[in-house]
Amino acid sequence: MLNRRQFMAASALASAALATGCRDRLRHRYVVLTDEEAETLTAICDQIIPADDFPSASQAGVLTFIDLQLRGPYKRHRRTYLLGLRRANLSCRNRFGMAVGGATPQQQLEIVREMERQDRQFFELVRSHTMQGYYGSPRHGGNRDAVSWRMLGLDEPPLRGRAQYDFTAGSKP
Repeated sequence: MLNRRQFMAASALASAALATGCRDRLRHRYVVLTDEEAETLTAICDQIIPADDFPSASQAGVLTFIDLQLRGPYKRHRRTYLLGLRRANLSCRNRFGMAVGGATPQQQLEIVREMERQDRQFFELVRSHTMQGYYGSPRHGGNRDAVSWRMLGLDEPPLRGRAQYDFTAGSKP
C-alpha cells in the first residue's frame, strides 16, 4: 500500500516518462525509421525509381510502404535495413563528407552502385521492396494515388467484395 507521498512521487515519475515517450515519438514521422534513416532510404529508393514524367519512388509513397511493412510483415528485415542504411551513410561520409540524404544525385548514385556491388543482400532487399511499394496496392502505403497503375495504363483493380455493377443504370422502376 502506498502512502500519499509515494503515490504523488510515482505519479510524477509516470507523467514524466509518458511525456518523454510522447516527445520522442513526435520527433519522427515514421514508425520504425528515424528521420536520418528515412532520408537515406528516400535517396536510395529515388535512385532505383527516379522521377521522370511520373513520380519517383518516394513521391509515390514507397518510404511509407517500407516503414509500415518493417513494423509488420517485414519485421524480420528490420535489422538488415538499419545496418544497411548505417553502412550506406558511413560509406558516403567517408567518400563525400555527408550522409546519403545530403549528397548530390550523382554522389547518391555512386553510393547505390557501390551498395549493389558490396552489400548485395541489402541492395536486393531494398530494390525488391521499392518495386513492391511502387507497383503494389495503395492500401499498403505505397503507390500513392495509383500513380504506377496510371503510368502503365491500368485501371485500378476492383476491391474484393465490392459490387462490380452499376445498379442505377438501366434499372426499371
